[in-house]
Amino acid sequence: MDYVTDRQQEIVEATIQHIGITVVSVVLGLLIAFPLALLARRVPRLESAILGITTGIYTVPSLALFPLLVPFTGLTATTVVIGLALYALTILVRSLLEGLRSVPDDVRESATGLGYGRGQLLLKVELPLALPVVMAGLRVATVSTVALTTVGSLVAYGGLGNLIKDGVLTNFRAELFTASLLCVVLAFALDALLVLVQRMLTPWTRGVRA
Repeated sequence: MDYVTDRQQEIVEATIQHIGITVVSVVLGLLIAFPLALLARRVPRLESAILGITTGIYTVPSLALFPLLVPFTGLTATTVVIGLALYALTILVRSLLEGLRSVPDDVRESATGLGYGRGQLLLKVELPLALPVVMAGLRVATVSTVALTTVGSLVAYGGLGNLIKDGVLTNFRAELFTASLLCVVLAFALDALLVLVQRMLTPWTRGVRA
């Protein structure tokens, strides 16, 4: 507690940076994953290639990926954000595809019969019904990104990872424990927030569960 009191400002700044990098990375990953999932769905022969590439990126160790990006983005938060967004693709693309596939065919046919075009069908019918599956994938991607953000300490933009790295190097157990605990709390908090958002966006699922 002495450490928390004495280094309060440092801890707050690291936490804010961690949250910022995590949120921006997941949002960027979602923006990239959405068109990729639509492309894979509309052009089935590309699905294997898209899933293969996104999965392949995830297998690249972060200790190797971040340094590979440094020559292009420098020692900046952008390096970490791009790397984490790429890692999130393997989860987000798959969840979007599975979510869209979970929409019953008869629902699509009914909407088409009512005069819905392809864009209206996607935005007003398919995406709302796919939300439970998509949100499940988003939760996994977010929690995973909270953990991976700590590796950003390689380029000095790891949020709480910077404190963890410093705690390990100096054997400062209070710093190491505090930063690690905050990472766990942050993961739980963001996951709970996404659950609340999902319930707000899909009120019809409450009755089904009941």
